[in-house]
Amino acid sequence: MTEADPAPSAEWLVLVYRIPSEPTRLRSTAWRRLKSLGAVYLQNSVASLPKTPLAERALRKLRHDILEMGGTAVLIDGVAVAGEDIVLATFQRARSDEYEEIVDRCEGFLAEVRKEYDKSHFTYAELEENEVDYKKLADWFARITERDRFGAAGRASAEAALNRCEEALEQYASRVYQEEPEGH
Repeated sequence: MTEADPAPSAEWLVLVYRIPSEPTRLRSTAWRRLKSLGAVYLQNSVASLPKTPLAERALRKLRHDILEMGGTAVLIDGVAVAGEDIVLATFQRARSDEYEEIVDRCEGFLAEVRKEYDKSHFTYAELEENEVDYKKLADWFARITERDRFGAAGRASAEAALNRCEEALEQYASRVYQEEPEGH
């Protein structure tokens, strides 16, 4: 690539905001909402997301809410003229960290299922609890992959870990069906 033929740049949304320091719950509300969207902080009170219609609606709403809190907020739409590699690396690192967390949580899920086997605890109540836990993991993975716009490292290992959880859950369910008397 030459200066005359630069790589195509992603479009980014950047929210620059200031929220009053008190009460602190206002700041944590904004932080939690940005985190749930998958936004990354470029510096204090400057968060960025790849541009999508969903991200734009969510950031416009957050901007409105920040203004309602007595703060200030500007939403910027554009491409990085320089330094996009830093923004992209930060975004990718955040997704990779989320995928690693999925793998860790899957290991915890598998350990819990192993405990049920060790205790010979095969009940519908436990099966239901494990199904709820698996569904949370699967939904979380879906949310991460939805915001993984650039194919972050770790997706394959997280997907494999989730598949192991699904297989373990199916095996546990089969065992519950064998062990539990009908009608319980």
